Amino acid sequence: MIPTNISVSNNGMEQYFPYGEKEVAYLKSRDKRLAEVIDKVGMVKRRVIPDLFAALVHSIVGQQISTKAHETIWRKMADALGEITPEVVSSLSRETLQAFGITFKKVDYIRAAAQRIASGEFDIHALRTMDDADVCTRLSELDGIGVWSAEMLMLFSMQRPDVLSYGDLAIQRGLRMVYHHRKIDRKLFEKYRRRFSPYCSVASLYLWAVAGGAIEGMKDYAPREKSNGRKRKNTGTSKS
Repeated sequence: MIPTNISVSNNGMEQYFPYGEKEVAYLKSRDKRLAEVIDKVGMVKRRVIPDLFAALVHSIVGQQISTKAHETIWRKMADALGEITPEVVSSLSRETLQAFGITFKKVDYIRAAAQRIASGEFDIHALRTMDDADVCTRLSELDGIGVWSAEMLMLFSMQRPDVLSYGDLAIQRGLRMVYHHRKIDRKLFEKYRRRFSPYCSVASLYLWAVAGGAIEGMKDYAPREKSNGRKRKNTGTSKS
């Protein structure tokens, strides 16, 4: 995933993932290549969605679609609904939500989560007191929410400092581009996660920037897939 820059804030003020010289200095001291990326890219401003339910919906909407499609759908929802709350979403029909461009499967996930949260069955605010592993476990109790969605919620809503998502295709692409790997397996990924910790979230911002083409001339070292004489359709999807 290369995160969308569209956010929802109850006070109308745009908010960005917080980091500064402390995090940057640490990462630069830990990794020479990442230091070069940081110097070339500069500060990265990524908008966050502090409201947990709005962020949850945002995460579900963004599953397995391109960043451009995600931005378009989210903008439509934000413009039409204003505040995206469990009560508002619960009151909408499947057809109304689907009309924003969301699949019916995702619509059902969103409505089910909204109903459980609105009824008090699922206490979404309790997530703030849990550690990262428990957040993933608790969120996985909701239909349609896996590790990737939970990680995006922790990073772009809860603003947790140490999130690096193995399941994010753009993170893997960024790692390949920066470190010239053909493939990122779990063992290699964990090496970088340990290196970047406790500021993996800031490292993620720079890996997404690289994957999105922020530095001219950097390429993806992944081997090309054999086409067997047929061209493979490029969907533009950057999320898993």
